[in-house]
Amino acid sequence: MQAIPDDAVQVSRRLVDNVGLVLQGKHEAAELAVVALLARGHLLVEDVPGVGKTSLARALARSVGVGFRRLQFTSDMMPADVLGGSVFDQARTTFVFRPGPIFTNVLLADEVNRTTPKTQSALLEAMAERQVSIDGVTHVLEEPFFVVATQNPDELYGTYPLPESQLDRFLLRLHIGYPPPEVERRVIAERRGVDPVEALEPVVTRDALLSAQQAVEDVRVEGVLLDYLHAVVLATREAPGLERGASTRAALALERSVRALALVRGRAYATPDDVKALAVPVLAHRVRLAGDHAGVTVRADAERVLQDVLASVAVPV
Repeated sequence: MQAIPDDAVQVSRRLVDNVGLVLQGKHEAAELAVVALLARGHLLVEDVPGVGKTSLARALARSVGVGFRRLQFTSDMMPADVLGGSVFDQARTTFVFRPGPIFTNVLLADEVNRTTPKTQSALLEAMAERQVSIDGVTHVLEEPFFVVATQNPDELYGTYPLPESQLDRFLLRLHIGYPPPEVERRVIAERRGVDPVEALEPVVTRDALLSAQQAVEDVRVEGVLLDYLHAVVLATREAPGLERGASTRAALALERSVRALALVRGRAYATPDDVKALAVPVLAHRVRLAGDHAGVTVRADAERVLQDVLASVAVPV
């Protein structure tokens, strides 16, 4: 393994700090968002309105100075509204491809559970393949390509909950929550209608971000730590509160996320604390609760079961 470049560590720290200027009092959420970005994954933010979901995505895009698009999902949205399509050009008497909003670097898929399964599938297939195929032509999405999708867990009317196979496309799921009271009081006093995201300046370049993403591959995961991570995954398959535990793909996602978190925290090696910090946000949306035959996983219940699983697995010393 190569040594982790200092530049890669600095990139991650600058991103976390810059996003933290917008998500005040929510360092963990900012850190997890950067982990998902560095690990080349995608992020699902499940929370009530007004806690900063949109600001998080915008802050990440502005911090790197890359393209950003916000797409408000609705029940009448079609796949072409996301991906784009071929239109007839009368001047050239031929069909030409017009790219949709997904052709950007950071895409905010707002209220993704309000659109139909057909449109959800089109978006999530592009997330997995990092390319779009229309009329037999493949269009590769530019790197970095990062989707931040949001959904409100408290609303059921007029929504189409993401099925498990599509939830699995998201590397991490997190909830931001309300800020600490003292932070919220300060925000109320100081904000006065000013959007803090607009004040953000890029703190890293696109090339520096891509290099930091590559550096994640060089973070060491020793054999004993890999055994611990695997033991946690195996324990989810035996947990009494779960009908189905984490898959092999979920285990791979956890390992990749652990390496990214180590880099964010300035280390060239992963530790058991990295596994414990990420097991819930990586695995909770990839398991099925016992008796949950409808396939709807309640976030809080799944997180409690996974916390019990972590407590039951011996930590290497």
